Amino acid sequence: MSFASFTRRAGLIGAAVALMGLSACGGGDDKKAGGAPSSITFSILSAEGQASAGPLWQPLLDDMSKSIGVPVEPFFGSNYTVLVEAMRGNQTQVAWFSAKPAVEAIDRADAEVIARTVNKEGHDSYSSTLIVKTGSGITLDQVLACGKRFDFGIGDAQSTSGTLAPMAFLFNPRGIVPAQCFATVRSANHQANAFSVATGVVDVATSNTVNTVFLNRQNPAIAAQITEIWQSPPIPESGILVRSDLDPAIKEKIRSFFLTYGQGTGPEAERQRRVLAGLEYSQFRAADDSYLNPIREMVADQQLQEARAKNDAAAVTAAEAELQRLRALREVQP
Repeated sequence: MSFASFTRRAGLIGAAVALMGLSACGGGDDKKAGGAPSSITFSILSAEGQASAGPLWQPLLDDMSKSIGVPVEPFFGSNYTVLVEAMRGNQTQVAWFSAKPAVEAIDRADAEVIARTVNKEGHDSYSSTLIVKTGSGITLDQVLACGKRFDFGIGDAQSTSGTLAPMAFLFNPRGIVPAQCFATVRSANHQANAFSVATGVVDVATSNTVNTVFLNRQNPAIAAQITEIWQSPPIPESGILVRSDLDPAIKEKIRSFFLTYGQGTGPEAERQRRVLAGLEYSQFRAADDSYLNPIREMVADQQLQEARAKNDAAAVTAAEAELQRLRALREVQP
């Protein structure tokens, strides 16, 4: 999704070596008088590393340095586990993370959300979808009736919108196991699933609203052959996180910087909007940790399924309670 689509796991070894180098440099541990840091290190999750991502992010980081009065240095990494550990050890103090590693950073690295990203279309979230061939007449009720009637395309095992969201929000609450529900189940990415539905290889498949936009732009003939029959609750896009113990005055300057960046009129605002466009964003929007609750719901659902598979009664009870709590929060949200 936007720049977040670049984030893929590379190897722990290379990232760990980079983290060791960061640790040796001291990161942002040096403090000015009064507890304010003398520098800030900003984590950026990017499989391509600094060579390709650096030119896109550096103008924003330079503007951030000027705005908060403290030098801001980037730290690019391809593995979010290592980057979360860097924040946990206070070797980085601010980070751009996609939603799942953001939850990890909050839980394990004393981090908090200060803003969420908004894409060029003005959306700060996306949704998982179920798609069928236009004119097929297949309805959601028919799909949920199972009976091994349809061939089904699901996402990769760890795909948030291709697998985790439809399982957490649609199938698991109804006790539906795809392998037992459908005639066949094939795993593929969103683009492949969309083509399979459009060409009749499968009857129904998972996708997401980002892929819908992509197909309408890049392959309208295929897009015209696809109809959505279900959308998940909103899945959050990436966010900006800071360590909770960062100097409060600096933290507020950072928050203000992101929430006002690219806003207003005039040449400077236009320049900042061009910087954001390079990152596939239109603005940063105010947010707190609660915006990640849909991710937590998916995690709790996974934990519940794993606990049931292990016949771990205590873990089942704990996961059910957490899942019920999160579902209740979603139901009362406007």
